[in-house]
Amino acid sequence: MGALDYLSNFCSVTETKRTLLRRNRRKPFQTVELKVKMDCDGCERRVRHAAQSIKGVTSVEVIRKQSRVIITGHIEPHKVLKKVKSTGKRVEFWPYVPYNLVSYPYAAQAYDKRAPSGFVRNVTQALPPPGAADEQYVSMFSDDNPNACSIM
Repeated sequence: MGALDYLSNFCSVTETKRTLLRRNRRKPFQTVELKVKMDCDGCERRVRHAAQSIKGVTSVEVIRKQSRVIITGHIEPHKVLKKVKSTGKRVEFWPYVPYNLVSYPYAAQAYDKRAPSGFVRNVTQALPPPGAADEQYVSMFSDDNPNACSIM
């Protein structure tokens, strides 16, 4: 009888199409970084508890000095944002990138006084179009021709 039970497990149709789709629809493993204004230990505890209560979260790291929360797991970023907003805190996705990864960190709207040290706001950089002619300011102010630039 044991062999028949074993073989019947392979032949039975106990799983429906819906359960197979749910199993295959697993969220990708990703990291979500949030900027959350936290003033005290209670704020930090509420934010940490809200983040840990999300299904699929594997780790939560809170850096209160930077107002930063790093959440990793099989999660959806917008659901994480909504859950942490339910604590009553002002929450947004982490808008900063490391200073050394930006070609021109003082572009319009990139410099932010509230950014943690070593970070600038993640904005599109103001770069000249590729293939544009470079202006030659060196030739305008040449030692060979002192009268090249005159103020009238």
